[in-house]
Amino acid sequence: MSYRELATRPVLAWSAVTVAGRLPIAMAPLALVFLVRERPGGYSLGAVLAAAYVIGEIVAAPVLGLRLNAEHARPQLAAGLAVGAAGFTGLGLVPGAHPVVLAALALLGGAGPAAVPGALRALLTSLVPERAVTQAMSMESMLVFGIWAAAPTLVTGLALGVDPAVPLLLMGVLAGLAVAGLWTLPSGWQQAAKGDGASTRRALLRAWPVYVLGAAGLTLLALAELILPALLEQRGIGIGWAGLLLAGFSIGSAVGAFAYGLRAGWPGTLPVQSLVLVVAVASGVALVAVLPSAAWIAVALVAAGLLQAPASLARNLALRELLPPSALAAGYSVMYAAVGAGYAVSGTLAGGLLKVVAPSTAILCGVGLTGLLVLIGAVGERRLLREREREDGYRGRPRSQEAASDDAASDDAASEEAASEEAAGTSDDAAVRNVRR
Repeated sequence: MSYRELATRPVLAWSAVTVAGRLPIAMAPLALVFLVRERPGGYSLGAVLAAAYVIGEIVAAPVLGLRLNAEHARPQLAAGLAVGAAGFTGLGLVPGAHPVVLAALALLGGAGPAAVPGALRALLTSLVPERAVTQAMSMESMLVFGIWAAAPTLVTGLALGVDPAVPLLLMGVLAGLAVAGLWTLPSGWQQAAKGDGASTRRALLRAWPVYVLGAAGLTLLALAELILPALLEQRGIGIGWAGLLLAGFSIGSAVGAFAYGLRAGWPGTLPVQSLVLVVAVASGVALVAVLPSAAWIAVALVAAGLLQAPASLARNLALRELLPPSALAAGYSVMYAAVGAGYAVSGTLAGGLLKVVAPSTAILCGVGLTGLLVLIGAVGERRLLREREREDGYRGRPRSQEAASDDAASDDAASEEAASEEAAGTSDDAAVRNVRR
């Protein structure tokens, strides 16, 4: 299936809702920093507010994802977006409030819509035929990378050119528009069978290796974004190149997502694809730490970006294979929380390391953390694959000894029942003959 076949009214409506719903999420961390940067200790307070926002996302995403009703998710998504809109609008209206109030509003803005990205992904895959799922998720990836590329420019322009509160107010308006846009989409997505809470949780826990690899992938993105300015200063390169280099990484990711969707199937299983691609991205980020010039750093970042999006897509497709339809939105939400946690942990580690080691060393230490996560995820996926093979082998056996004995017992029971019926029939015939006599 080609990308042109995705140009249907439902998919276009979904795209509009996604832009309105996810642009505030992409704008939030930087917008919070600009909101308070002119206050005493503004940058530190901005970092605290951004951390509160991310914590709200990480904690709420799996909790709300588990509670989503797959067939009638619209009211829950609308409520979450409305809560997010209230949090963003409140921040924009009272920028001079006490830091505790601002942190509570930031937490609310992060927690409210935390399940929306996962639910929208599950809804998208229900709007297209099965053969187009890879292309649809590639299209989503391109759209999201475009949103994240535009968000910093939008926030910076509005905060510096108009007022620091304007980006937060715009985010509230966009979240409100996303609420209205939900009524242009189906109320939910179809599911093959409804699973109870316990079975859904078991399915989600079983897929933990995929989440670990997701966290590993985002540790690399955090390294590229947060340490690059310091690395450029270490190399004697103008810090102004940081924005262009990161834009190259985002553009490379968008191109990689497009290329991945051009084929329905790539060599290797989805877990193997994800593993190989994450290792390749880690190698590209490690090269950034040792290359001497901006040109070579740009080449390494673009190459890493080209592989970052396919790695993420392979993980999401692998998760889709592992989970039952009733658990998909919850699984995507848990993945969303896992990658957010990976970004936060890597960013915190990098910030601490920069105080004691050079930026290049900090990047290499972060790559080492990524390698450890990849190793843990790979071992877990290998065990999971063996379990699935055993289960499939058991289900695929034509007749096991237990099944044969069960069949024999069933045959014996059927023979006894037939004999009883025959005896009963004989006694009935005898009774009739006695009456006739």
